[in-house]
Amino acid sequence: MDVIKAVKEVTGVSLMDAKKLVDAAPSTIKEKVSKEDADAAEAKLKAAGATVEIK
Repeated sequence: MDVIKAVKEVTGVSLMDAKKLVDAAPSTIKEKVSKEDADAAEAKLKAAGATVEIK
């Protein structure tokens, strides 16, 4: 549940859509963001227990 909440916070989608993203893992959460935004999202997701890969 922590990962779903983190995805919701990072993406701004509804809780239901965040759950769908997490259930469909591995999936792209955000695209074409700055290095700073990517690092901030990575930190939040990892703190919630997610595995994160930045490309």
